[in-house]
Amino acid sequence: MNATEQRIDYTVRPGGRLSGTLRVPGDKSISHRAVMLASLADGVSEISGFLTGEDCLCTMQAFRAMDVQIEQTGPTALRVHGVGLHGLRAPAAALDLGNSGTSMRLMSGLMAAQAFATTLIGDVSLSTRPMRRVVDPLRQMGAVIETTEKGTAPLRISPAAKLSGIRYASPVASAQIKSCLLLAGLYADGITEVREPEASRDHTERMLKSFGVDVEAEPGRAALRGGQRLIAADVEVPADVSSATFFMVGAAIVPGSEIVLTAVGVNPTRTGIIEILKRMGAEIELQNPRFFGGEPVADIRVRGAGLRGIEIGAELVANAIDEFPAVFVAAACADGETIVTGAAELRVKESDRIAAMCNGLQVLGIDAQAQPDGARIRGGQLHGGSVNSLGDHRVAMSFAMAALRADGPIEILDCANVATSFPGFAVLARSAGLQIEGEL
Repeated sequence: MNATEQRIDYTVRPGGRLSGTLRVPGDKSISHRAVMLASLADGVSEISGFLTGEDCLCTMQAFRAMDVQIEQTGPTALRVHGVGLHGLRAPAAALDLGNSGTSMRLMSGLMAAQAFATTLIGDVSLSTRPMRRVVDPLRQMGAVIETTEKGTAPLRISPAAKLSGIRYASPVASAQIKSCLLLAGLYADGITEVREPEASRDHTERMLKSFGVDVEAEPGRAALRGGQRLIAADVEVPADVSSATFFMVGAAIVPGSEIVLTAVGVNPTRTGIIEILKRMGAEIELQNPRFFGGEPVADIRVRGAGLRGIEIGAELVANAIDEFPAVFVAAACADGETIVTGAAELRVKESDRIAAMCNGLQVLGIDAQAQPDGARIRGGQLHGGSVNSLGDHRVAMSFAMAALRADGPIEILDCANVATSFPGFAVLARSAGLQIEGEL
């Protein structure tokens, strides 16, 4: 059953602390890209550590629907028989990408270059998320794409006469925009270049290189020439730093907690959360540094410590955008005031995460004031109460960790979509000491 077709609520009893050595699931961003690039490569690629959350499974099913043979050879292992850059076949029906914005935005670039028509659809939440940010530059390249009047899915994509490379200055730092255009650029005449106001995560550039594509990449800029061939490569997916974040915050806010999160991806375009927590006073060490392919990996040790409020500006936002719901919980447990600015992007995620977190923290007794591009949060005593995650997986898991510092139970409504990014979250959290009920 799809996560959106069932109802799961969490109840988390107050108190406790986190301890132990944990391995969170594979990185969602890297898992998506591994399936996409392996499918377009010549030859057979092996993927290990693949995230079997529903978002990544939607990507896998979409490529299976286009005649790519993908075998599951283990619980988190795939064998992908690539069909080459021009080997995809027309699917028999619309490609349903569930709740996955990454799938829809990146695949819009790939589908815009195919010789057949496709329609990309998603669930109710995904169908409200803005798509003009990728559709408009794709149209500049020559793509033929229709959206709703609001610029949302379904995306109806028709074959283009040809795509031409463009030099695009993105108004926001977004790995999804950049990756979408680079993937379309594989098929385009000439060079496709994307510049950003801040450096966004660079998983696509790193992985393209591992599949044999010549990519020019530096912070805030990436470019490639169209027509290059992808060669099959094996991909080892590290543990997801976004999923590790909930446990980092949970341990950091409770004195006496101590956890080790193993084999976590610490790509420098993703470690804003570590920098933020360290500035707040968290005790965090990176141990055993190594590489999985082109991606840096480390074990992360976190000890409970007293946190302090800080100012978090735009320079830290791009490298921690998905982690901010958990940052808001850390702020609620810190001494003093935390001010977040430059984070308007949070309003167009799976939910309006600024509103969802501030409203929920207010229910729990915290002075949390939403701002157009961020929030002002004054740390204090968390109380029990009932909060609505609005179907947003990261909001749900963040409020679960808040119960560690609450004086009463926290009920979290509408948590089924946790399975999109972190299958087994409640089980792993219980093993680490969180008193959570609501998921087997």
